[in-house]
Amino acid sequence: MAEDVLAAVRDLVPSLRERAAEAERLRRVPDTSVKELEDTGFFQLLQPTAFGGRAADPTFFYRAVKEIAKACGSTGWVASVVGVHPWHVGLFDPRAQQEVWGEDHKTRIASSYAPTGEATPVDGGFRLSGRWHFSSGCDHAQWVLLGCLVADAEGNPVDMRTFLIPDTEYRVDDVWDTVGLRGTGSNDIVVDDVFVPDHRALSFGPVTALQVPGHELNHEPLFRLPYAGVFTTTISTPIVGIAEGAYEAYVAATTKRIRVSYGQKVADDPFAQVRIARAGSDIDASWLQLTRNIAELYACAERGEELPTELRARTRRDQVLATERAVAAVDLLMENAGGNAMRTGPNPVQRAWRDVHTGRGHAANDPERALTLYGQAALELDIKDTML
Repeated sequence: MAEDVLAAVRDLVPSLRERAAEAERLRRVPDTSVKELEDTGFFQLLQPTAFGGRAADPTFFYRAVKEIAKACGSTGWVASVVGVHPWHVGLFDPRAQQEVWGEDHKTRIASSYAPTGEATPVDGGFRLSGRWHFSSGCDHAQWVLLGCLVADAEGNPVDMRTFLIPDTEYRVDDVWDTVGLRGTGSNDIVVDDVFVPDHRALSFGPVTALQVPGHELNHEPLFRLPYAGVFTTTISTPIVGIAEGAYEAYVAATTKRIRVSYGQKVADDPFAQVRIARAGSDIDASWLQLTRNIAELYACAERGEELPTELRARTRRDQVLATERAVAAVDLLMENAGGNAMRTGPNPVQRAWRDVHTGRGHAANDPERALTLYGQAALELDIKDTML
């Protein structure tokens, strides 16, 4: 049961929090944390039942991610990204799924979707080469998903595909050294002229149209959800979780803190109280919108209904704004955390501040692009309504 996984993840929170500083020092999630999460069944939540997964209601997955991110932002980020990849692989040709999970249902997959490499069509598949950046959690994965443009004979891009390759055909270049999300191990993936068969190259056209080869095998409603909704929520959820963890840490510290300049308990300062109220409200609003949209998408898929364009666009709108609100909430708290919060050391509010700003830089969190798409969809729907 997905509820059992969520409960087991919550039991891990204290130990994950204790290892947050270790994750930063290592620049990757500690192996112990990954093993503990694996033992809860977390990484199988969005995996097809045909390969030992739970194909669960995705709201359970996101709730678990939020709990992990509250304890350690880097662990929450890696858990979210690596945890969503079984869902994506479930959209691939069943032959690809068999290669990934046929011998081990606990195989983990990393990714780097930005199309920075080169894919050349050849008989039966593609030749793939290049360097891909920001592959979070890749040190803990045995396969990787890589995005790449496919060009025609004249060199013009004609398709965008995701290529699935095993760790025997790529190498990890350790380049990740940042101020935030330090523990994610988001290193580079390097591929040197590897053959990828057709069945391990999935075009984004069918993915967007919700008509993918994986449907031949995986009939659960989970696999009828849109990539743009599932993956982008996967990016925002740990940021909201990090913000919630910062909020809880700030409130706990504020009950004991004295502002020396004014000789006043910070807990008695009405301005600090207002910041707490505003930050808490923004974090709650972010989470409520994220979960509402995913729940509505999943309910439509369960009923076998076509997913409304307005709902798909709204999911992207609320996702980028959830990130924006979460970052603003942490800023609000950090501004009032005092000078000691800026000292190097294991300050949870400062770590959250660094982490959310680093996560904000992900391409999925581009507010102007997502909000423009929502505005266009809303106007087009309104025009159609007036024509009826």
